[in-house]
Order: sequence, then structure tokens, then C-alpha cells
Amino acid sequence: MQVKEIMTQDVEVIRPEATLQEAAEKMQERKIGVLPVCDGDFVVGMLSDKDVHLRTVGEDPARTKVQDAMLAEVVYCFEDAAVEEAAKLMQEKQLRRLVVLSREKRLAGIVSLADLAGRYK
Repeated sequence: MQVKEIMTQDVEVIRPEATLQEAAEKMQERKIGVLPVCDGDFVVGMLSDKDVHLRTVGEDPARTKVQDAMLAEVVYCFEDAAVEEAAKLMQEKQLRRLVVLSREKRLAGIVSLADLAGRYK
């Protein structure tokens, strides 16, 4: 089974020039804890609710940019990868969510621990 068969395709993203307040509002609205930071279809970073919290201490979240708080190193797999390969990578890197890219390195989705758990029902 390939990752594209179990991943979430409708992924909420944020732009690098958006503010942390905008990011926090998106996370709260969608009840999610992480946002891929995208320049068009290309992932340039990841922003977690923890990043937002840590970066807003003593700062104005309405003026602090996502690009100043995001993690630029993105761990990912390709959509045609085997589910077992993604699970192994998530275990090695201790990730709850993994960005999924097309072979052209465009955002295709996200696979989560819940997606993997659903596979074994």
C-alpha cells in the first residue's frame, strides 16, 4: 500500500510572510497542531502550535512572521512510498505527522499517526 492511499490530501497551509496570529487562528479553526509553510505548492518549512507559542513570548504575534518561527528543515516522504517506509521514518524522527510530496516535490498531503492506525483496523 502506498502513502497516497491513506494520507490526508486537503491540507491547510500558510505563507511564510503571514503572521503568527494568522497561523494560530488557522490552527484553532481547523483544530490542528501543525501547518506546512508553503511558497506556492512548494513546502519551505513547518510551523507547529509549539513554535507559535514559543515565538510569541514577549513578541507581538500580529507582527511576527511565520518565516521567523518556522522549522526550515522539513522531513518528508513521497506519495508513492510504501506505508511501512513512512511509518519507519516517523518512528525514527519521532514525528506525529509527515509531509507527503509528489515526485516534483510539490505538497501532496500529510500522513499522520491516525492515518497509519486506521490502516490496521
